[in-house]
Amino acid sequence: MADTLQPEQQQMLTQARELIAGANEQGVTLRALGGIAIACQCPSALVPPLARSWKDLDLVALSSQRAEVEEYLESRGLQGDTHFNALHGHQRMNFVHVEKRFDIDVFVDRLVMCHTLDLSDRLDLDDHTLDPADLLLSKLQVVETNARDYLDIAALLNDNQIDRGRIVEVLARDWGWWRTATEVLRRSADYVASLEGFEGQERVLAQIAELEAEIEAAPKSRGWRMRARLGERKRWYELPEEEEEGI
Repeated sequence: MADTLQPEQQQMLTQARELIAGANEQGVTLRALGGIAIACQCPSALVPPLARSWKDLDLVALSSQRAEVEEYLESRGLQGDTHFNALHGHQRMNFVHVEKRFDIDVFVDRLVMCHTLDLSDRLDLDDHTLDPADLLLSKLQVVETNARDYLDIAALLNDNQIDRGRIVEVLARDWGWWRTATEVLRRSADYVASLEGFEGQERVLAQIAELEAEIEAAPKSRGWRMRARLGERKRWYELPEEEEEGI
């Protein structure tokens, strides 16, 4: 399957792979998430109708290696946002590649957006990206989803055997996570059902239905049940300032 990426997109994908591979060689753990990670994991994300563009690179690092991450990225020509990183570096760091004109967001230990996904013990499951189940969770936590999110979800479900146990584990202990993720799965099914020219449509819709059934059947934690009593009377998610840009 030949990809149809534009030259600038192919260049950015290559740069991301080289950056992460170089970090691995130096013992620095960096894993991709977002659109570029899904492009690395999913051949169908490289061709229509699931192909989409991206503007920056999102990574996850370990808090124990924060200094090493900064040193490594700077050695590769990236410039850190000194003010932002000083204030928020325990959770997230920003860098820009001045010469090649792309930004890098580095999440530290966990992805904190509409919900919080702890990744501190998950970064050794793949050499270059998050595990597909965590990539899917990173999409299912977005309250204000858009077409890019649905395309990414479709690619993940089309090309990977998702660890459903990981999804169920996260959602069964947090009603807010469950509320958002199950809604996003429903929207995703509607989007995929209307997506013309997608040969994997039946496969993805079946994957969504099976995942929904497992989520519904899973025993829920005491905290989940207590929060469920309050329901939507209290907002169950956060709206990060940059959510509209997606990941």
